[in-house]
Parts: sequence; structure tokens; C-alpha cells
Amino acid sequence: MGTPPHRTGAWHLGRRRAAAGAADLPLDQQRPVDIWDRWYWIWELYFAVAYLATIALILINDAEDAAKLVSSAALTGIVVAYLLLGRRSVRDHETDGKGYLFGVIVLVLFLTAVIACSATGYALFAICPMAFMTQPVGMASALTGLLVLTPVVSVVVHNGFGDPALGTLLPMSALMILFGVFIGRWITKVIEQSKERADLIEKLEASQAEVARLSREAGTAAERERLAREIHDTLAQGFTSIVTLTQAIESEMDTDQVAARRHLSLAARTARENLAEARAMVAALTPSALAAGTLEDAIRRQADRLGEESALRVNCVISPLPPLGTAAEVVVLRAAQEALTNIVKHARASTVELRLAASGGVVRLMVIDDGAGFDTAEPSDGFGLRGMRARAEQVGGSLTIRSGLSDGTTVTLEVPA
Repeated sequence: MGTPPHRTGAWHLGRRRAAAGAADLPLDQQRPVDIWDRWYWIWELYFAVAYLATIALILINDAEDAAKLVSSAALTGIVVAYLLLGRRSVRDHETDGKGYLFGVIVLVLFLTAVIACSATGYALFAICPMAFMTQPVGMASALTGLLVLTPVVSVVVHNGFGDPALGTLLPMSALMILFGVFIGRWITKVIEQSKERADLIEKLEASQAEVARLSREAGTAAERERLAREIHDTLAQGFTSIVTLTQAIESEMDTDQVAARRHLSLAARTARENLAEARAMVAALTPSALAAGTLEDAIRRQADRLGEESALRVNCVISPLPPLGTAAEVVVLRAAQEALTNIVKHARASTVELRLAASGGVVRLMVIDDGAGFDTAEPSDGFGLRGMRARAEQVGGSLTIRSGLSDGTTVTLEVPA
């Protein structure tokens, strides 16, 4: 007889904890209902069919009408007890005093039904699985053994121990008990192992998320420390020099104009050097756009903003991306910003297409316009394209520019995923 997976006490506790935890999550992050809950209605349909089939066998049996009535009433009582007690234990994943009471009621009523009419014994194919659903595995095994022995008790009650049918019925009942208990315990172990694996996978996923979070925080902390050193060693010293030179100029304006001009030239050169250092450090910072969301969101906002601020038609196509490091995300975002800025300044384009996708172990950003284009062989004095290429190389990526006069421009950035 088939035996469904049994719900042990530990299993019920885990289910309740999982349900409580899932209730606190957003709807899009909650795990779907497990396969048991989803397909449990099939078991209830099976119980209903088994009940109706057994009632039909009772009615066509050659027993007396009173015996048929008693047997049918007892079997119906099991159905009522299941609806009031057993079903709650199964659907709520709980095994408590009501579940044990249900087991006692089932045993008494089924024994009554079998003694009244032996045809009721066919209901064992539904009642034994029901026992494993509502009782702990040890109790379910014992209850299954007692239920299977009820036909033997019926024969003894009606015909005594001398009935020759016992010679066949006893070995058959013993085999049925062994089979039912073995299958029930085996399936229980399989389900418990599956739950352990599911819990292990969930813990691993949580650990991976935690490692990713800690790695990002560690990277942020290291970046802050690096910037603090950079500011101390470059900008702070440069500003100190500018303040000193300014004070010198102030005192020399009326007495030594040559020295004042020389100090003024030094102050201007120091300011330019500080500006270059500031730009270099800003280029390495994590953009606020990435701090506020994902890379995909940041790229999409850039495209939307370009469409709002200009007459360009902007088409943005973004596919799901694998996890990227902070440095790689910065490179991709900065490249998109620079490419879009160059289009506005130089391309005289009417349409821009921006594509972001992962393929072959790399994340590829493509910015395509239908503008005037330029000759890529000619040297450029601008910082934008050289800065994009330098950033790409820092993370092991590459930048490719395809353009021609009146052919538009395609900027392709690839960084390793």
C-alpha cells in the first residue's frame, strides 16, 4: 500500500520557521509553496475515491443489512474525524494531541467497521497513508501494524482461532505490516534527506550573499583609506602650498612685483596639478548612481535623462547581468556617461541605441549613434576616450571604437564578468 512522506516534529518546526521568515519578505522574494502543499489535493481525492469504493464493496457484500449499516457508519465516522482533526494536522504541518486522538479514533472505528463487514478491509489502502500523514513515524508504524491486524481480529471474533483462513491471513498481514512500515520509513528518510539538502542550499546561498556583502564593504573601506592617503599626500599638500604662495604674493604685491608674479605662476601651476589629481581620484570613486541601485538601473537612468534633456531618440536594451565587482561597475557606468556626453557634444546624431548584456564570460556595453562620426586614425587631444580606454584596461577589459565620417559611431566596452 502506498505511504506518503511523513511530517516529523522537526520537519513541522522547520516548516513553521520557514513560513514565519517568508512572511517578512517582499512578495517577489518569498519562496513558492512546496510541492507537498501544491499537490496535496491529489491525496484527498484519493481518500475520497477509496472511501466511495469501499462503501460500494460493503453494499454489495453478502453481510446482513445491519452489519453493512454499522460498517458504513464507522467508515463515515473516520471521514468526519479526518475532516475535523486529521486534515488540520496535515495541512497545518503540526502533530499534537488532536493528531494522537485522531489515530485512536481511526483505530477504534476501523476495527468496528471490519468486524461488522470484512469488505471494509480494502479501506486500508487509504487509512495507512493517512496514519503516516498525521502521526510521528514511530506512532504511525505502530498504528499501521494494528490497522492491518484488524481483519485477523474480525476472523477470530466471528469464527474463533480454528478458522483455516487464519493460515493464509496471518502471513499476509505480517507481510503487509512489514511492507507498509518499510515503505513509510524509507520515504520518510528520503524526505528528511531532501529537506536537509534544501536547508544546506539555503544556508550556502545566505553565506554567499553575506560574503558578497562583506567583500563589497571591505572594498569600500579600502577605497576610502586609499582616498584618505591620496588627499593627504596630494590635495592637502597642494592647497597648503597655494595658501603659502598666496600669502607671499600678498606681501610682495607692493615691494617686489617680479617675485609676486613668480609666486603667482607657481600658485596657478599648483592649482592645475591639484585639479588633475582631483580628477584622477574622482574617476576612481564609486558613483552615487551605483550606491543607489544596480548597474542596470544606473545605465537606464542615464539613457532616460539623455532622452529628456535632448531631442535624441534613445533606445535602451538591457539584459540581466551576472555579479560584477565595484571597479568593473564603475568602468561600465563611466564609459556609458562619457559616450553619451560625446554624442551630445560632437555627433549631431538623431538616434542613440544603448545595449548592455552578458555573453561569453564578459559584460558588453555598446553605445551606437547615427551621427557624423570621426576618423579614429587621427590623434585626439581629449581626455574622454583615453580615460575610457585606461579604465577598461585597469579591470582587464577593452574598449573598441568603430566610426567613420557620416557613418555614425559605435563604442564597445567589454569587461570580464
